[in-house]
Amino acid sequence: MKGIDTMLDAILFTKPPILLRSVYRQCLWAVNTTEKSLYLTFDDGPIPEVTPFVLDELKKYNAHATFFCIGRNVEENPGIFERILSEGHSIGNHSYDHLNGWQTENQLYYSNIEKCEATLKKQCGGYATNLFRPPYGKLKPAQYKFLKDRYRVVLWDVLTFDFDQKVSEEKVLNNVTTHAEPGSIIVFHDSLKARQNIEYALPNVLEHFSAKGFKFEKL
Repeated sequence: MKGIDTMLDAILFTKPPILLRSVYRQCLWAVNTTEKSLYLTFDDGPIPEVTPFVLDELKKYNAHATFFCIGRNVEENPGIFERILSEGHSIGNHSYDHLNGWQTENQLYYSNIEKCEATLKKQCGGYATNLFRPPYGKLKPAQYKFLKDRYRVVLWDVLTFDFDQKVSEEKVLNNVTTHAEPGSIIVFHDSLKARQNIEYALPNVLEHFSAKGFKFEKL
């Protein structure tokens, strides 16, 4: 287990290593396409302090994205969640309480994900997403084995590090503009920790890649 955990720490590089992607090959790391398409994803919302800003910026560029929602936040902010759906974005399960899979007993972890699924279904009128992203990107091998047959487990091709308040706004932007390529799945966070970084980086990412002819698609 220690060897796997050490390797999984590599997820926190901006670009995940090829070896890690080969071990967890059934996860969706990037979209296989030669089209000039990027896949923006937003974790940890919805919250009133950040998610409406994200939606406003996406609308300016007719961009679509995928929001990996925390169930508790959906319950507390149903109007914002409804706006995500009404504006044509897709949603994914990010657990009900943002649990760290490495630190959580398996059955409790699965139950928390199921609770989030039930919350999303309730707010969506019965619609169920098949997308799941583990909080922190941390998933025990046994959890991965269980979940991959029930969800499309989505990781990423580019991690912005917007959640890290020691990382500058310019570095967050550079992480995307330097590493994103056609089909990249890019992780932002509509969270309070990421607020300052995302308010700078997201508009610039949208402008930069739109000028290069890229489209922003949902998963």
